[in-house]
Amino acid sequence: MKKSASLLLALTAVLLMSSCVSTKKIVYFQNSDQVFSQAQQIIQQYEMRLKPADQVLVKVTCSEPELLTVFAQDVMMGTSGGTNSNLSSISSSGSMSNAYGYTVSNDGAITLPAVGRVEVAGLTSDEAAKRIEQSIINANLIKDPEVTVRLLNARVAVLGAVKNPRVVNLTSERNTILDVLSQCGDIADTGLRKKISLYREEDGVRKKYSIDLTDCDIFTNPAYYVQQNDMIYVEPNKSQSVKSSAFYTFLSAGASIIGVVSAILSIVILVTK
Repeated sequence: MKKSASLLLALTAVLLMSSCVSTKKIVYFQNSDQVFSQAQQIIQQYEMRLKPADQVLVKVTCSEPELLTVFAQDVMMGTSGGTNSNLSSISSSGSMSNAYGYTVSNDGAITLPAVGRVEVAGLTSDEAAKRIEQSIINANLIKDPEVTVRLLNARVAVLGAVKNPRVVNLTSERNTILDVLSQCGDIADTGLRKKISLYREEDGVRKKYSIDLTDCDIFTNPAYYVQQNDMIYVEPNKSQSVKSSAFYTFLSAGASIIGVVSAILSIVILVTK
């Protein structure tokens, strides 16, 4: 009986140990004390660059409000070709401002009223604003335009083993993969923090970046700062499929029964000594 009890105890121990997870698989940013013993320079590009199908808000202001009417008239006539809505307004200071939504065409341009096509693909929002300002000046419309460009539809899709898979709308142009995952409730218990894939469209091709959240090298990964239209996939561990199987249900029940039987046998052995 002693031999049987020992065998059952050993089997129970193995089953319990198999359910344990090493902290090396779940702790983020390991060895960060050594890596960040000195400040690290940020080397990645985090500003989003405009791409085809992006929707952008273009706002034009100047010191002479009457010069802006050409934009409003063109948009009202429907000749701008790319506007989604007329957002003209008059500020509290009395200067008129025009703000319109545009979609970047497949060949990377937007069409502005009275100005025409302006190539913006590959530019940051600030760079696009400067180019639009120069286009307005070159068209002899306004001598001192001030243009603001803002990306309207920046978003990232998050799939796989996260607590709340969803499409995350980006509220600024500096967003890290940690920001996005936190908005999804972080990685689920069944997720592999070492096996995260980020898919990105760049220069007409789709690229894949591999990310390991347990390694502090993530801070220098090209995919640390997300871009609009990125897709993030967190790979689940094997227990995700195993737990839903009939064998796992049987194994869990069996382990519980073995544990109870082992405890009873241990008590019986102690009593009979």
